[in-house]
Amino acid sequence: MAVEQTFENMVVLITGGAGGFGRSASRLFAERGAKLVLSDYHEEGLSTLAASLKKDGFEVATITGSVAEEDHCKQTVDLALERFGRLDVAINNAGIGHDQAKTADVDSKQALMTVQVDLMGVFYGMKYQIKTMEAAHAEHNRTGVILNVASLAGLGGAPTIGMYAAAKHGVVGLTKSAALEYARRGLRINAICPAFARTPMVEDGLLAAGGGGKEAEDYLTRGVPMRRLAEPEEVTRSMLWLCDPRNSFMTGQAVAIDGGTNAM
Repeated sequence: MAVEQTFENMVVLITGGAGGFGRSASRLFAERGAKLVLSDYHEEGLSTLAASLKKDGFEVATITGSVAEEDHCKQTVDLALERFGRLDVAINNAGIGHDQAKTADVDSKQALMTVQVDLMGVFYGMKYQIKTMEAAHAEHNRTGVILNVASLAGLGGAPTIGMYAAAKHGVVGLTKSAALEYARRGLRINAICPAFARTPMVEDGLLAAGGGGKEAEDYLTRGVPMRRLAEPEEVTRSMLWLCDPRNSFMTGQAVAIDGGTNAM
C-alpha cells in the first residue's frame, strides 16, 4: 500500500539528523513527500544517512555543525531557502546528555554544554525559523510548524541528570511562550517529551553507565508502566502527527510519549 504523501512539496528541517530520532524521522518524512534539510555535528553519520536517502530518490540537503553556535542555526535555515525556496516544518531535535551525578557533583563544563546544546540550540533555531515562517505566512498565507524535542525530564524531576532536566524544562517553557506569541501569525509550535528510548544517547550513556544488558534496562525503565524503552519509530511517528498540516488547531502543547509514566 502506498504511503500517503502528507508532506508533499513541503520542506522539513531536522537538527540532530544523524541521531536515533533524527534518522528515523528523516526517512518517515521523506517517504511522505518532504524535502529534507538535515544538520548534525557528526559529519560521517550525516553523510551516510544522506547517501542512503538520496539513493532511494529523496531530496536532501545537509549541513554539518553544532546547534550551540547561533551562526550554524542561521545557516541551516538559509540552506533551506537557498536549496528549496521555503521552510514549512522545523524539528529541533539535536540534544546531548551529561554524566550521571547528583546536582552538586555535576561537572560545570558538562552542565554548561548541556544547556548550550539542549536549550540555547533550540532558541537559536527558533529565532531564525520563526522569522522565515512568519514572513511566508504574511506573503503567501502558508502555515509553519515548529516541533521541539524536549523530554519527559522536562516535565518533572530527573535525579542524577538534573542539568539535562533543567534544559528540557527550558525547552518546554520556550515552546509554550513562543506558541502564544505567534498563534495568530501562522505558526504552530509544540514540544514532544519522550521517555527513555532505544537511541545511541541512552544505549551508550545511561544504559552503559548501569553496566548494560537487560538488568540495566530493567532498572532504567522501572518507573515506566509499560516496563520497556520506547523504540525510536514510536516517537517519530508521533512527530508526524504533531507536524501534520491537518493537525491545524494544536499549538503550545508539550506531549508526553512515555509509556504511561506521566499518568501516575
